[in-house]
Parts: sequence; C-alpha cells; structure tokens
Amino acid sequence: MMLSAGGAARGDEAIGTQAASAPSSAPAPRPHIVFLLADDLGWGDVGYHGSEIRTPAIDRLAQRGVRMNQFYVLQSCTPTRAALLTGRHPMRFGLQAGIVWRDSDYGLPPEERTLAEALRDAGYETAIVGKWHLGHATRAMRPMAQGVAHQYGGLLASSGYFDRKRGGASDWYRDEQPLQEDGYTTDLLAAEAERIITEHDPQRPLFLYVPFTAPHLPLEAPREYLKRYRRIRDRDRRTYAAMVTCLDDAIERILRALTRRGMERDTLVIFCSDNGAAGDSGGSNKPLRGGKRDLYDGALRVPAAAWWPGVLEGGRVIDEPLHVTDWYPTLVRLAGGSLAQPRPIDGLDIWPTLTTGAPSPHEDLLLNFFPPGIGAIRRGPWKLLVRDSDDPPLTELFQLSDDPAECQNLAEAHPD
Repeated sequence: MMLSAGGAARGDEAIGTQAASAPSSAPAPRPHIVFLLADDLGWGDVGYHGSEIRTPAIDRLAQRGVRMNQFYVLQSCTPTRAALLTGRHPMRFGLQAGIVWRDSDYGLPPEERTLAEALRDAGYETAIVGKWHLGHATRAMRPMAQGVAHQYGGLLASSGYFDRKRGGASDWYRDEQPLQEDGYTTDLLAAEAERIITEHDPQRPLFLYVPFTAPHLPLEAPREYLKRYRRIRDRDRRTYAAMVTCLDDAIERILRALTRRGMERDTLVIFCSDNGAAGDSGGSNKPLRGGKRDLYDGALRVPAAAWWPGVLEGGRVIDEPLHVTDWYPTLVRLAGGSLAQPRPIDGLDIWPTLTTGAPSPHEDLLLNFFPPGIGAIRRGPWKLLVRDSDDPPLTELFQLSDDPAECQNLAEAHPD
C-alpha cells in the first residue's frame, strides 16, 4: 500500500474542483448554519462516549441528529481551522504542520477563498465568535478580510480564560478592534452568539462560526463548575471536566437562542472538536491511541454530530470515514453558492452520506503529510503511517475495523 500525496474520490482519479462539484443526492432549502467547534476535546470526553464528564447538550445533538463516528480532522488547531475554512488540505499552502504564534508573520493566504467568503457571496450574513488562529500579522490575514462581517473573540491561540491575555498582552477584539471585558471566556462567547441570533433577521440566512477556546489550555474554570467535579481527585482532570461542562452549557444557550428566535427548524447545527485532547491537558482520547500533534486516531478522529430538525435527525450513527474539508463543498452547495475557483477543492460533498446513508465519497483520506517524510492516509478500514525521519524509518499499518486502538502493526504482513 503506497502513501500518496492526494486523496481520490470513489470513481475519480484526482481531487479538485471537478470532484468537489459532483451532483448531490437531493436539493435542500437554504439553512442557517451554526458551526460549533470545541478546542482540544478528547474522544472520551463526551457523555455519549461514556465519559464521567456531563455534556447533556452535546449528547442531545448526537441523539437528535446524526453522529459521525469516523470524522477526521488534523492534528492541531491551525491546520484544522485552515482545512475547514478552505475545503483544502493545508499542505497546499504551508499550514499543515505547525500553528500560528503571536510573533508569526504567516497565516491563511489571502488568495484562499474561505467558506465565509463563499457563503457571503451566496447571500449569507457571516460571523465568527471565538478563536481565529489563522494569522494576524497583516489585515489581509484577519477574519474581516476573509469574508467575515462580524468578528468577536481572539485572533491568536488560547489566552487566559479570565483576562484574555497571552504573554502579558490582551487578545480580545470586536470587529478587530481591541476590547476589554470582564467575565469567563466561554460565557462571553455564548453571550455574543446569543446576541447575534437574537438580533438576526431570520429571513436572511446566517452563517455563525463559533470556535470555542475550551477546553484548550490553560486549565481555568469557574468555581461553580469545579464544585461539580469535587469527586475527581486529579486536579488537571477536575478542571478540564469543569471546562467541558461549561462549554456544554454555552452550547445549550446557543441552541435555546435559536429556539427563542424561531430559527431552530431552519438551522443546521454542526459540532466537532478541532483535534483530540493533548497529553498534558487532563483530557482523554481513550480507547483511541495518541493525542494532539501526532497522527494516530486519538489526535485525528473526534466527536462530531450534525442536527437539522426534519432533515438530519433520528440519532443515526454514520460509520463512514469523513473529513473536515468535506464541510466546505457540502455547505456551499446547501447554500446555493458557487464552488468555482482556480484552486482545487479537496473536500467532497457528504450530503448523500449524511441524509441517505450512502457510502463515503472518499476512496482515500489523506490525513496529513509534512516534511521530513511524515504522513498518514486511510483507505477503507486500512490506515498507513510513515515516519521516514525516524532512524530506522517507521512504517505502521493498522486495520481499524478490527484494531481501532492501533495496537497491531501489520506493515510486515502486508508489505504491498
């Protein structure tokens, strides 16, 4: 089994605009779109996966909607956000490996056509409430130059939850203007999302992207949430659990705002994490192997669900491999927008898989590839990892349907 630098759709030889624009199964009305992104939430840290952490709102999304049981992202914050907002593998523009730091002069290239731009062009009101983390050195890298009409939150990686500071400097903005506010970050983001929904004209479609910072480090939680987990003896785990439940309450507030505004039945709500839990965070990816920053499924396979009353519902479990890049073409099509652009789109339309149970449109899923010779790809139940930089070079092959914890390396038994 060879590791290639590109994935292919079933029946297609290459990824790109042609593959991304294949016809979808059935037309659907234009929904409002609310995309809820957790930060470093582990596979084992939601109630519906058996966690001791209470996540009733997330659990209800999974129970009412459809649960994507094999949904893949990238290994860390910036790469996943880049993939989501472009529909393209971030290796195409150099954001596949690291993250954007405070002093970084790079970010999402301005020539990339973002999901916000595509939806704006289709007539949507667009807003980001939360963590951007795709560049800030120039105005062209920031969200309001990338199709976002309203911005609220931080531009960098996660900052302090009570002061919004990172490295002693504030990272908190409204429409990219510095802002000073009191409160806990997760609560502030929920309040802003509620405000946007409450003031929005339901006759105009809304794209509300809410990339929370929780439960990313630093481990900080309100006292009332910490009290709920006094029985957890490990301090990091206790604080992490408190942060996750606070995040869940924020999601519940947003869902209730949709109901109050009369928008619930016309809204597609999507939830996932940007990657698995980090090893030093108090989170858990069990029973999956590994965590944030590596290429095992503990980093790449995350809790994910989507709910649209009357359209995506019933608690179905989708066991087909899907990818974060797939949301770009899927959502743009639902919005009646255009996918025409000069650069190839790697994501594929997964609407038939979500609505009719059709197989995944992917023959291969390129999970990542970056110098010096490190990469992972999935084909059907098989997953191949290579690390040519190791001495000696390491090749690992796993049969995920029998070995979801990636314990048994079958590379020698299947050298082809």
